[in-house]
Amino acid sequence: MKKLFILLYVLTSYQLFAQNGTLIKNVDVFDGKNEQLRKGVDVLIQGNKVHKIAKNIKADSVEVIEGNGKTLIPGLIDAHWHTTYAYTPAEVLLLNQGDMPEVAIRSMKGAEQTLMRGFTTVRDPGGNPFAIKKLIDSGEYPGHRILPSGPFMSQTTGHADHYCILDEPRTTSGDRSYWERNMMSITADGVPEVRKTTREILKYGATQIKICTGGGVSSEYDPLEVMEYSMDEIKAIVEEAENYGTYVQSHVMIDKGIIAAVNAGVKSIEHGFFASDSTLQLMKDKGVWLSPQPFLEGDNSFADPGSQEKWLQVVKAVDNVYQKASKIGVKLTFGTDILFDAESTKNQNILLSRLGNWFSPYEALRIATSGNAELLELSGSRHPYQEGPLGVVQEGAYADMILVDGNPLENLNLITDPENNFLMIMKDGKIYKNIITQ
Repeated sequence: MKKLFILLYVLTSYQLFAQNGTLIKNVDVFDGKNEQLRKGVDVLIQGNKVHKIAKNIKADSVEVIEGNGKTLIPGLIDAHWHTTYAYTPAEVLLLNQGDMPEVAIRSMKGAEQTLMRGFTTVRDPGGNPFAIKKLIDSGEYPGHRILPSGPFMSQTTGHADHYCILDEPRTTSGDRSYWERNMMSITADGVPEVRKTTREILKYGATQIKICTGGGVSSEYDPLEVMEYSMDEIKAIVEEAENYGTYVQSHVMIDKGIIAAVNAGVKSIEHGFFASDSTLQLMKDKGVWLSPQPFLEGDNSFADPGSQEKWLQVVKAVDNVYQKASKIGVKLTFGTDILFDAESTKNQNILLSRLGNWFSPYEALRIATSGNAELLELSGSRHPYQEGPLGVVQEGAYADMILVDGNPLENLNLITDPENNFLMIMKDGKIYKNIITQ
């Protein structure tokens, strides 16, 4: 009797496990790395992983999706996506017309919309998506995976300084503003303070640290050409991050700030639009990533005349930096950096398609899948998704994938219409969209 009970338990457990599986039949697979598609194969998903890829797979008690020769690609990765800034209007954050609960509500809803555009993972380079990540990872709410940097950090009068010029100067870290206390952005000055602030951000759950070593468009007090943070401060931040098993990324546009950041040990340069050939060569030699964005003038507009002028300078530099970086061979990421406008988030896929101005469809998709996944691995022991590789369709990988109506390696513009062209979206083995059977 005992042996019979054990046998029934094993059979029942297996049946329950098998029922959680999905078999995608007859698809052409772009694995995220190789330009050559695997034609007419089946993909078996068990749990949250790809279990097997082969022709004519047989499996019982699984959900079967007939791929009918469509193209299966990895879930897309955005390496510069502000979960809590993208869907929140500027007046809420910059003019203090809202609070953190409003930011969280808008952002939680937005995370589902981002997922439904096929972006299954993002690296978040500034803001407070920690509770959102927790709820998504638990399965309670739909959304993308998040590797959060927590609040981006700058010196006073830097890119993260959102104090009004008429406010009394902050004298200690205890004087932090509402948004600083809520881990949206933060200022810190001097080696002791930047060390402590870095540790606080890591304690909160950051998977990497974001700092600013140069001026920004949306910030009021720093022209694009200024350098921010001293070498001693940058080195201290890098040391603290490395002690914690991770790395530092830096917002910076110009040579001086890029060179300082790279020589201090920063591993990812965000934007870098005005980098010279010699600076890009330095980045290549040291294995530092470059994360520009394929902006056009109409993508943003700023009420502040100073910010608008800085924006126009940036968009004029976009084509040049992509051409030079690709020629020199710098490791390039794909990220969008959409801010303060829920309507503009719909352009996320369009920005990815613009990589076609400099790269083949295969190269563009490789950057936005396995390439970005390689960048995420810099988080080392802080990487929250270490049970399998991201950005690929291969056995043992996380089951994050999209079934595309057509071949985006031949026509990259297919990805600009995810509503109609993404027939199935799966993340972590769970199907969030399936219109192929309708």
